Amino acid sequence: MSAALLPASATAASTTVETGHALGKKVLVTPSGRTLYSLSAETNGRFVCKGSCLSTWHPLVIKAGKKPTGAHSLGTIRRPGGQTQVTYRGKPLYTFAGDHKRGDAKGEGFKDVGTWHVASVGTTTNSPAAPAPAPSYPGYGY
Repeated sequence: MSAALLPASATAASTTVETGHALGKKVLVTPSGRTLYSLSAETNGRFVCKGSCLSTWHPLVIKAGKKPTGAHSLGTIRRPGGQTQVTYRGKPLYTFAGDHKRGDAKGEGFKDVGTWHVASVGTTTNSPAAPAPAPSYPGYGY
């Protein structure tokens, strides 16, 4: 199992973050090609995705004391439960349970306690049409 796909309660010795393409953009992905996201409401070390949120959004975690590798502007932050989560430009990174294959970005624009966005590192010249609206999953009660 790839380190990036481990559940929130697991940690990996090292995590590599790569670049891939989704939604016509250059985005951050796990080694297996899963798109990475950040939540607009998670700023300045404040975690909003906790509890039932973690069943849909899986933190990209790494073993304490290790550094993520691959893309530029990566860092880490300590989650409320003590795990070390990978960040991009200071924002915690997650995978989305609704993405099943390389290039999926079904979590883009998902709104709950903030808005989820792919971790974009630039755009490509061949942007496709706007994606369909993101699904809404009521009843999380964050």
